[in-house]
Amino acid sequence: VQLQASGGGLVQPGGSLRLSCAASGRSFSGSVMGWFRQAPGKEREFTASITSSGSINYAHSVEGRFTVSRDNAKNTMYLQMHMLKPEDTGVYYCAVAYGYNRPLRSPRLYNDWGQGTLVTVSS
Repeated sequence: VQLQASGGGLVQPGGSLRLSCAASGRSFSGSVMGWFRQAPGKEREFTASITSSGSINYAHSVEGRFTVSRDNAKNTMYLQMHMLKPEDTGVYYCAVAYGYNRPLRSPRLYNDWGQGTLVTVSS
């Protein structure tokens, strides 16, 4: 499956952004989707994951500020981000995993990745 992430940009601290991840090339249903992010000089880290039935898991650092959702009919996943902080800056990647029915936190379990979209939180 091909994944296309979009929606990144420059935002001030306390602001909001919504990221999208569009999937093509394979059925979206039955998959587990995830968002990961990578700050400059750091390793890629788990952000959020959602199953096809809507089970969700968040990283502790974003819980209460970020909301992950998906539209299976549109083959699209979203990440609504509120109360953004400078430490949220990084490249955000979406990924898809097949064969699981629970949210996944480990990047090693995902099969395909999008190219990433840059989010910069700065005044």
